[in-house]
Amino acid sequence: MGNQVGKTADSGWEIGVSKIVPYPGADLWEFLVSREGVEIWLGSGAELPRARGVSYETASGTTGQVRSFREFDRVRLTWRPKDWDHDSTLQVTVSAAGTGAKSTLRFHQEWLSDSEERELQRVYWQDVTDRLVTALAERVPAV
Repeated sequence: MGNQVGKTADSGWEIGVSKIVPYPGADLWEFLVSREGVEIWLGSGAELPRARGVSYETASGTTGQVRSFREFDRVRLTWRPKDWDHDSTLQVTVSAAGTGAKSTLRFHQEWLSDSEERELQRVYWQDVTDRLVTALAERVPAV
């Protein structure tokens, strides 16, 4: 059987969504970890723990635990909606994009159950990315 798009030997089914945004990385990061930003990408009612091993739960029942938190760089955590029978791993990163004040926002999710879940999560993270960029644009002028 040939390779299946989105399936790896090391981390199962995975998806990555990224977008270059017209904001410096520090501004993007500060919004991402703010209460408003966290509610957009992690879920309503969630508070993002800033330390390894600390658990979280959203109002909709998604649970997980922080695996790593590197200020102005990335957060890696487990992510399990209440209707899933398995954990996935989510990594959110912010990085410089070329020269100037642009940065890249990236969501990468591993350990998805199959190609169908992968596609659902691809659409989900694209929507989350769009909502984050729209909300950020209301707060910080683009450069």
